[in-house]
Amino acid sequence: MAQASVTIGLSAVVMALVDGELAVLTVQPSQAQLPALPSGPFDPAGHRTFELALRAFVAAQTGLDLGYVEQLYTFGDAGRDAPQATIGDTTHGEADRVVSVGYLALSPLAGDVTRAGVEWRPWTDFFPYEDWRLGRPEVIDSVIAPAVSDWAGRSAPRRARAEALFALTPDFRWREDRVLERYELLYEMELAPEAGRDHQAHGPDAGANLGQPMLSDHRRILATGLGRLRGKLRYRPVALDLVPETFTLSRLQRAVEAVTGLLMHKQNFRRGVERTGLVEATCQIEPVTGGRPAELFRRRPVAAGDAQALGLPLPVLR
Repeated sequence: MAQASVTIGLSAVVMALVDGELAVLTVQPSQAQLPALPSGPFDPAGHRTFELALRAFVAAQTGLDLGYVEQLYTFGDAGRDAPQATIGDTTHGEADRVVSVGYLALSPLAGDVTRAGVEWRPWTDFFPYEDWRLGRPEVIDSVIAPAVSDWAGRSAPRRARAEALFALTPDFRWREDRVLERYELLYEMELAPEAGRDHQAHGPDAGANLGQPMLSDHRRILATGLGRLRGKLRYRPVALDLVPETFTLSRLQRAVEAVTGLLMHKQNFRRGVERTGLVEATCQIEPVTGGRPAELFRRRPVAAGDAQALGLPLPVLR
């Protein structure tokens, strides 16, 4: 009996603010029609660690060097109804099974990208239903809710799951960190374009506006990264990793809103940030050409033994 082959694919969710919007770094592999995350197959003979291999892939494909990275998740369940992972350009041909390992990297500056096919794209291109800053996304009620009725039928557990994830009734509030669960439900309902691709089935109408599909299982990995980042805001000051060394509190608030897809209450956000002790005033004013000048802040230096295990406040504007 032939032994099954396994390929380990490494993918990077690299995120930064571009013109005030949270964007993800994407590449366009040769002969591919869909955008992808920087990625590649792990070579046990040539790569010493997963992280070193990932850094090499990102540098080779985009020209950017990563700073801090953290592992997100490993997708490798056999037989799971999920986007099919494929790894191209391997020397051993297509593996019987692909294990996908995703990583998250944040940058205070979006490095210039000049290579063909490499660009920073807003995460809203891929998950438009996750952006509530202009109110409840219309696509939830016009496309998703009717599809839930058809899919759930008389199944109470199915209906309850969908209603909770997409806040379809007043009994449930929107949980911004459940990005992956929502995407996987859309895949299960065959509303995600990747489901039609994987199952050779008719996908949703191109006008449904359920997000730009990606190569392989990369939109699933991106959903994991965005959900992780949103969740960490509540217990780690990760938003400070997305702003320059000095910043106004308004800029920090816009960074939080760009990550969560939710608007914050301005006064409560400011008071909450100051109470955390995570930032300190620089006694400098932001140079502006018009409007009211704003005070500049910076991250407070971390004392020895102080882990700063605090998140920023999220006083959502209801």
